[in-house]
Amino acid sequence: MRTGVKSEHWSDESGNPAGGNTFGQGFAIGWQHGPLGRHVDGPDGCVTGCTRKEQNGAFVEDVIEAAADRIRYYQKSKFACGPNERALQHLEAALYELNSRTQVREARQVEGTHTA
Repeated sequence: MRTGVKSEHWSDESGNPAGGNTFGQGFAIGWQHGPLGRHVDGPDGCVTGCTRKEQNGAFVEDVIEAAADRIRYYQKSKFACGPNERALQHLEAALYELNSRTQVREARQVEGTHTA
């Protein structure tokens, strides 16, 4: 039985996503707080020119992957079934779309920023 989810989502002064928390029975997610910035190579690689920040919270893609991983585990057990397989297909489709979005943003050189 599901017990519900409680979330608080934060915005910066410009209204951009700025982290937050989501809680439910058995889990707590601290979302990424702020953009990571762009990766800019310096003459010695990232050693002198890296402006990318360290990840400080969860990405939606990682949480979806965790759920998909759990369903894959079920599918290797006596609980394998069609509904699990279809749910897994939807989660994998969501990951595909989010990864495609990231690739497009990277090609536009806006990944890691609040540029739309």
